[in-house]
Amino acid sequence: MALCRSLFLYSPPHRALLFVHSKPICSYSSKFPIHRKPQTPFSCTCRSSSSMEAPPQGYRRNVGICLINSSRKIFSASRLDIADAWQMPQGGIDDSEDPKVAALRELKEETGVSSAEILAEVPYWLTYNFPPEVREKLKHQWGSDWKGQAQKWFLLKFTGKEEEINLLGDGTEKPEFGEWSWMTPEQIVELAVDFKKDVYKEVLEVFAPYLQ
Repeated sequence: MALCRSLFLYSPPHRALLFVHSKPICSYSSKFPIHRKPQTPFSCTCRSSSSMEAPPQGYRRNVGICLINSSRKIFSASRLDIADAWQMPQGGIDDSEDPKVAALRELKEETGVSSAEILAEVPYWLTYNFPPEVREKLKHQWGSDWKGQAQKWFLLKFTGKEEEINLLGDGTEKPEFGEWSWMTPEQIVELAVDFKKDVYKEVLEVFAPYLQ
């Protein structure tokens, strides 16, 4: 995917260095439209690292995707394994994989979306710790005992039509989500699991110029 010329700027609300890939595009409601997955069988310590090269030791490398539409609303989906928990897409980074490539791959795997362009990124790693019960569950699932996840976050603009969104994904991975909706930043934080809320708050502060 071709990217626009890169530049650096400071994000006023957070004074964090924001890596911009293109120009910025230019109410909180208790109700939002929900879109359901087609029917088929089938913790928090928030710490940032100023290093752009390597995440903290003991954390699984991960990407987070803040996908926005033309109305500057954010894509969020409900987890199938945690009741009433909604989140932005995320996923692990493969060995030697560029985080930007991982973000586009994970977005397609989890939501079916390939029509998206990267606008900006948080140029440092954000970490959250797994609660003990989650850490134990994932230890058996992954075969590795990670403290939590170190995430590189990207802001993407959805450029396709909503018919492209499919929570069955691209068919390469087991579906993770049951419903999806476009949300405000306040809704994103409110409906997230507790151990991710601090990371979400920081991500949305850094990307705030694009969400206003």
